[in-house]
Amino acid sequence: MPTCERTVTLARTVRSLADASLRVAYLADLLERTPEAKLAPVLDELCTCAEQDEPMAREVLVALVDALNLPRIAEPSARLRAYAERHSLLALDLLLRSPQGGSHSLFSPSKDDGRLPNYGRERPLTLGERKWLARRPDRATMPRLLADPHPDVIRALLCAPSVTELDVVRLAARRPCRPEVLAEIGQAPRWLHRSQVRMALILNPDTPQDLAARIAGLLLRQELRRVVESTFVPKPVRDLCREHLQRRASCSQDP
Repeated sequence: MPTCERTVTLARTVRSLADASLRVAYLADLLERTPEAKLAPVLDELCTCAEQDEPMAREVLVALVDALNLPRIAEPSARLRAYAERHSLLALDLLLRSPQGGSHSLFSPSKDDGRLPNYGRERPLTLGERKWLARRPDRATMPRLLADPHPDVIRALLCAPSVTELDVVRLAARRPCRPEVLAEIGQAPRWLHRSQVRMALILNPDTPQDLAARIAGLLLRQELRRVVESTFVPKPVRDLCREHLQRRASCSQDP
C-alpha cells in the first residue's frame, strides 16, 4: 500500500472517478499543471506499489499510462523523466523511459501512403468517404477498413460498436503495419487494456517503441517473460521488459 499521503490521496481521487475517460483527463491535467518536484515522488511510489502488484496502484497505473499516451503529454512526460533520472526515482524512470535506439515515434504525423485496399467501388474512395464507412462498418467492409493505411480511418473504426476484440487483435498483430496505425490502437483505452490486444501490440516489431515501453509497465510477469523471449521484439523493448522482471523478482505472485 502507498505510504505517502499525497500518493494515497491521488489514488483515491482517481478511483473515485467511475468513468475511464474522466480518470485520464484528470491525470493529464495533473501532469500538465503540477511541478515535477511535487508530482514525481508521488508517481514513483505509485509505480513501485504497482510493481508489487498492489491492486489499487495497478488500477491507477492503467489510467496513468493512458494519460501518458496523449500527444499533449509528451513534453510534461519528458520533464518528469529527466527529473526521475536525476533523483534516482527508479520505478517512474522505468515507466517513462524511451527505449534506446527506438526508430518509431509514438506521435508520428498522420499521412496516407496511397496503398489503399480495394473497396469494390468504381473509383478510389476519398479519405472522408473511408472515415464515414469506418464509423458505420459492416462485416463485409470490415476487412477492407482494417487494411486501410490511414490512421484517421483506423481511429474512427476503433470507436465503432461493431468492431470486436478479435478484429483489433488481428490489426495489432499485422506485419508489416504502419506505426501510426498501431499507435491509434495504443491511444484507444477501450482496446489497449485488453490483454490479447496489448500483447499483440508489444510483440509487433512495427509498434512505436515509446508505446511499447508504456505497455511494458502494465504487463504481468508471465507476459514480460514472453516479450523477453521473443526474437521479433526489438532489443531495446526486450531490455526494458527484462528490467521490469528484475524489479519484480521479489513479488511472490501475480494478481
